Amino acid sequence: MIKGNVLLVDDDKDIVESMEIHLKNEGLKVYKAYDGIEALEILLEKEIHLILMDIMMPRMDGLSATLKIREEKNIPIILVSAKTEDSDKIIGLNMGADDYITKPFNPLELVARVKSNLRRYISLGNFKQESLEVLKYEALVLDNASKEVSVDGEVVKLTPIE
Repeated sequence: MIKGNVLLVDDDKDIVESMEIHLKNEGLKVYKAYDGIEALEILLEKEIHLILMDIMMPRMDGLSATLKIREEKNIPIILVSAKTEDSDKIIGLNMGADDYITKPFNPLELVARVKSNLRRYISLGNFKQESLEVLKYEALVLDNASKEVSVDGEVVKLTPIE
């Protein structure tokens, strides 16, 4: 299962809630913003691995926010917009978006595109997932990949059978 932090940016709270439900069901952590300025503030505070961004929003629209984000970050941005003309899609992609989904959208397609973009982002090395081989309980860490056990950050010497 792919893990990651997704930022949903849309001024329509119902759409944000709908996307949140579907993405959380996939095990993704979701942050929400309702305009471009709020999205930029969240990006300063949180580690975000993918953004779903509406284009038409108050205060700062999605295209302006995308341009601003691209000045400093190279994370996947999927534009989600009611603008369906080919020219709108081309403009969005040329301004730095990685993908474009038109409203109304199929929630299953949205989830598939999010997972696809996250998979590509992860495989290109921009984001490290927690290893599923590492088990943690309080101060105890069991790393199956390296076959090490540590307590409070110090490696514990064990025999091969242990």
